[in-house]
Amino acid sequence: MEHQYFSYDNKIVKYFAYATLFWGIVGFLVGLLAALQIVFPAFNLGLEYTSFGRVRPLHTNAAIFAFVGNAIFTGVYYSMQRLLKTRMFNDLLSWIHFWGWQLIIVAAAVTLLLGFSTSKEYAELEWPIDIAITLIWVVFGWNMIGTIVVRRVKHMYVAIWFYLATFITIAVLHVVNSFEFPVSMWKSYSVYAGVQDALVQWWYGHNAVAFFLTTPYLGLMYYFLPKVANRPIYSYRLSILHFWSLIFLYIWAGPHHLLYQSLPDWAQTMGVIFSIMLIAPSWGGMVNGLLTLRGVWDKVRDSAILKFMVVAVTGYGMSTLEGPLLSLKNVNAISHFTDWTIAHVHIGVLAWNGFLTFAMLYWLFPKLFNTKLYSQKLANTHFWLGTLGILFYAVPLYWAAITQSLMWKEFTPDGYLAYPNFLETVTQIIPMYHTRIIGGMLYFIGAILFVYNLLKTAASGEFKNNEETSAPPLEKAPSKRIFGEAVHSWLERKPVLFSIWALIAILIGGIVEIVPMYLIKSNIPTIESVKPYTPLELQGRDVYIAEGCVQCHSQMVRPFRSETERYGEYSKAGEFVYDHPFLWGSRRTGPDLARTGVVTGKMYKPDSWHFNHMLNPQGMNVQSIMPPYPWLFEKDVVIASTPAKIRVMQSLGVPYPDGFDRQSEADLMKQAGEIADGLVASGFQVEPQKQIIALIAYLQRLGTDISKSAPNPNLDIENPKHSGLPMPLPTDANALAAAKTIYDRSCIVCHGALGEGNAIGPNLTDGYWISGGSPKEIYGVIADGVILKGMQAWKGQLSEEQMVGLAGYILSLQGTNPPNAREPQGELVEN
Repeated sequence: MEHQYFSYDNKIVKYFAYATLFWGIVGFLVGLLAALQIVFPAFNLGLEYTSFGRVRPLHTNAAIFAFVGNAIFTGVYYSMQRLLKTRMFNDLLSWIHFWGWQLIIVAAAVTLLLGFSTSKEYAELEWPIDIAITLIWVVFGWNMIGTIVVRRVKHMYVAIWFYLATFITIAVLHVVNSFEFPVSMWKSYSVYAGVQDALVQWWYGHNAVAFFLTTPYLGLMYYFLPKVANRPIYSYRLSILHFWSLIFLYIWAGPHHLLYQSLPDWAQTMGVIFSIMLIAPSWGGMVNGLLTLRGVWDKVRDSAILKFMVVAVTGYGMSTLEGPLLSLKNVNAISHFTDWTIAHVHIGVLAWNGFLTFAMLYWLFPKLFNTKLYSQKLANTHFWLGTLGILFYAVPLYWAAITQSLMWKEFTPDGYLAYPNFLETVTQIIPMYHTRIIGGMLYFIGAILFVYNLLKTAASGEFKNNEETSAPPLEKAPSKRIFGEAVHSWLERKPVLFSIWALIAILIGGIVEIVPMYLIKSNIPTIESVKPYTPLELQGRDVYIAEGCVQCHSQMVRPFRSETERYGEYSKAGEFVYDHPFLWGSRRTGPDLARTGVVTGKMYKPDSWHFNHMLNPQGMNVQSIMPPYPWLFEKDVVIASTPAKIRVMQSLGVPYPDGFDRQSEADLMKQAGEIADGLVASGFQVEPQKQIIALIAYLQRLGTDISKSAPNPNLDIENPKHSGLPMPLPTDANALAAAKTIYDRSCIVCHGALGEGNAIGPNLTDGYWISGGSPKEIYGVIADGVILKGMQAWKGQLSEEQMVGLAGYILSLQGTNPPNAREPQGELVEN
């Protein structure tokens, strides 16, 4: 048969490869900065644009959509042409795809640093960029499907199956999760609220990992691993089972991100079941990859590329075993909200995505530039640096996660929380964070060597934009199955039908999980006392979102005794019906905030505390790793945007009264004035329109809708009563040392390390007392609190012996006269 002559487009492959190198370095560098910020707040640089809450989503987007995304397109554009024996369908579409994707990445970086964020993990980008992503993704799909249509090969190889599934599923996920109602050019609200928003988001979030970080890379594995090993893939039948079972099962597993949260039990159980089932197809892919190396394992010893691939496939297997294990409720009860999830994700991204990308490009550059790799030694050095980097990164985080989770849950023999101060559980794992930084640095240095090696390789070779080749034309085959032809072989030569079946496979799970959440009202029981946010609180919520507070703080109290003792009443589905978007979070670097506004609750702090804490966290507690937010005290809320936000919320079903948008600005200023006046009375000068006022209003609203107790207006905050000391004050040094330990973890935030006091708590070293300075009165204040002044009652967290000891330690501070002590408050009590 006569061959047709054509050329492969190598130029587009080269450009995507160079983009992969560039964005890889950017993504790794930003990740290293984020790791430093968690340990050293100074690395936030004192700028709103470089604070952790904005840098962290920039890192995830750069790593996933910039580095991994460009690597996917590099491999797809190279392999598709050769697998289908044709040039890409349209060169113009290829270049629109390339430049459009790079512009999207730049726009994402700029807007995230500016604080334009939806807050939804892996989907933080605002609506104009979402539309651009949709359009560019359609261009990519158009080019890919067009190439399949004009192919010169009858059957589609397994890699093409995974590419098609990636295009189809990401399109569905992105469109459904990105339904949002614009308020302005760079602000929108999710059309979903609360539980529904959480389910849709993690249906998207889990499957973005599945169909952006997994399925396209499986396609790359199926192409590049046999090429590098010079061996056929181990099992075609296993490939079929792997593909169909994976894409069908993966889509159901999203709810395992919401275990023990305000999601109906049936949805949680479904997420667990399908997550466990995922082990089989995931390991089928790993086995198929590793057994492809049968008979050539001796090459792994000498080939850096094969080393990268073996660790990549093994990392895929380990990560896809760990994921289902983390979905078990008894494991999830320990792991969720800890660094275990961070370690798990990075095993996948650094080993599976990173190492397979490195291997692919190490193999690809000599092919593209018709030369040899510049340095095998550098490649081997990169491998060992990267491997050590992964271990130094992940292992300390596993250790930190278990340590912190066990500290959260530990009780004393008397039944009190052993570590009631959340910060104690953070400072304990700081050494693990230091080690994580070392791992990140090793990985980053390896990536620098990688880029240098490839650039030197390119410089030593000769690149051709168009690679001339030939192939026989595609023979026409009957539409129906040929006698004896396997069903799947027939399906492989019917790309449209193949795509339809893939679409059906991924839609079933999404429909079964999501639709009942909207049609069956019992899934989200309403709570009559839950009301919409006031205009000021709504603006404060947007400040909370812009600053990325959800990156460190959850708003979801799970029904565990350890959490209800620490935070208060567990969270109910009906609390979140007006939350567009939901803000449950996925990591606790700081404490949960779901009940922080409940005046009689365990987490309550007065407005003045929040004011000082946002201005200077280390001034409140030197061990704090939270960065300061001075710009919130300088920037004004855009009050004129309030009516538009109210109207959008009304369109989304939030029951603001008709015409409320017209009075919303006045309502906002009234509430803001009340908060500002209270702060002025406490000695703080602040204007009511500042963002800090709105943020305080939002924080003080959290949890109040379902609070069973309210502040008692008749509470005698000046002279709390108590029957007396249950035992004598301690006098021996050991007892006072134990009391000092309690003071250091629970009291220094407001009263200072030396008892000197600060803007919140009074000086404990002079003779002046707000509520009396006798041992009985001090004990009473510790036990009962002074609620309206922001001091919580400790009788639910400390034993009587501990509170008596604490009273004794406080009395021992009398007359120590520390430097910079707060001025006297209250009445002088002569001893």
